Amino acid sequence: MRIETDLKLGFKDVMIRPKRSTLKSRSEVSLERNFKFLHSTSDWTGIPIMAANMDTVGTFEMAQVLAKEKLFTAIHKHYTLEQWNSFLKNATPDFYNYIAISTGTGKEDFEKIGRVINANPLLKFICIDVANGYSEHFVQFLKQTRKQYPDKIIIAGNVVTGEMTEELLLAGADIVKVGIGPGSVCTTRVKTGVGYPQLSAIIECADAAHGLGGHIISDGGCTTPGDVAKAFGAGSDFVMLGGMLAGHTESGGELIEINGEKYKQFYGMSSATAMEKHAGGVAEYRASEGKTVKVPFKGNVIATVLDILGGLRSTCTYVGASRLKELTKRTTFIRVSEQENQVFTN
Repeated sequence: MRIETDLKLGFKDVMIRPKRSTLKSRSEVSLERNFKFLHSTSDWTGIPIMAANMDTVGTFEMAQVLAKEKLFTAIHKHYTLEQWNSFLKNATPDFYNYIAISTGTGKEDFEKIGRVINANPLLKFICIDVANGYSEHFVQFLKQTRKQYPDKIIIAGNVVTGEMTEELLLAGADIVKVGIGPGSVCTTRVKTGVGYPQLSAIIECADAAHGLGGHIISDGGCTTPGDVAKAFGAGSDFVMLGGMLAGHTESGGELIEINGEKYKQFYGMSSATAMEKHAGGVAEYRASEGKTVKVPFKGNVIATVLDILGGLRSTCTYVGASRLKELTKRTTFIRVSEQENQVFTN
């Protein structure tokens, strides 16, 4: 046993220091990025914000809306081959730039993505998603996937430390997903005592990834557009959102009405709700590591997307970044003990 005494930080612990700017308007800010990848020969251009691969967020309906805005959706792994084929039958080649097929690490998972990709070879992104990216089994599955699909862009995670980020990149990942426990419906930190404050995880993993020519996604912990800006400022290449995109028309989850108010169900993919739905219940050797909540119904997701993008452009104007790519170079974080005046918060 040992203790690391240097303080690790989350989004709530910092704010971004404003800097002199020559920008006259938010409209002058470009949020598009262009990436070339470590292993795949493909490149990517778009706004690097992603809908999480949860069945109450990463839906086909969500992907259709976000792709029009050049945002990305990691589509959840529970759609069938028939559903994929139906969904993609009228897709344009450009649409494939903004979606990933997600998978777990079982033999059946590998066979299933094989069937979907064989039927839809224009799929470019594979998202290998597990709660614990530190297992050797996960690394071996990643290597197997890279060998099978040498030209695909592979996302793999989740991890929170530099050395494991490097291992996943060397094993075949193009993009490493970063985050253990920060999600709004994740209970890993209280069930296991394991985790890492998200801002520090981004800084550490981005440094490791960029040194090798790889990329990272900050996955979890964002509750406001300001948090999205902080994730990019800390060095993340992509930011993945779950709770912020839940509760919309395009989100999955049951629509519920209580006393005339509409809500949508939102739950973690390691929750009892998810395991009962997809795995026949919580296995006796494990515990639920997610919660199930009712999110007030928010209407169409485009309004939330535009609010996030507007906030991000505003951040860039405050620090003088004309392009999202420049934000991390223009970011100085200051440690704080408060974030906002909440006198009129209900």
